[in-house]
Amino acid sequence: MTTDGFTACLWFDTEAEEAAHHYVSIFKNSSIGRIARYPEEAPRPAGLVMTVEFTANGQRFLALNGGPDFTFSEAVSFVVHCENQEEIDYYWTKLTENGGEPGPCGWLKDKYGVSWQITPSRLDDMVSDPDPAKAQRAMTAMLAMGKLDLAALETAYAGE
Repeated sequence: MTTDGFTACLWFDTEAEEAAHHYVSIFKNSSIGRIARYPEEAPRPAGLVMTVEFTANGQRFLALNGGPDFTFSEAVSFVVHCENQEEIDYYWTKLTENGGEPGPCGWLKDKYGVSWQITPSRLDDMVSDPDPAKAQRAMTAMLAMGKLDLAALETAYAGE
């Protein structure tokens, strides 16, 4: 295996290029790479974008216009670790705008149907705290939220 790690491949019907540009516009340390188009005699129309290589927040992706056969589900999601409420609000807003769907517990679907978890980095420490009462309070608070509220999570965790 190479040292480049993994590249996530996202299967779209015809929106691969649009989606790649959308994600690159949201995340820092992002760029569009190579774009390949379907040739003549391919299973999709000649000239249609076949794949788009892109990087979002330093993570490599490949967007594929593979057709309508497969769609996204919550079985796979991308976790965005946020340092503060400002980041949570930013990513939540950007990823739910123009047809995205907010969900419970910090989950959402973007306008393409891709699932995301917008979560404070601190949440993992809270829900895995060795003090079961603190961990339970944080978990209970999180389960009652849509977009996560870091201050409310911290308050619940502290038992205030």
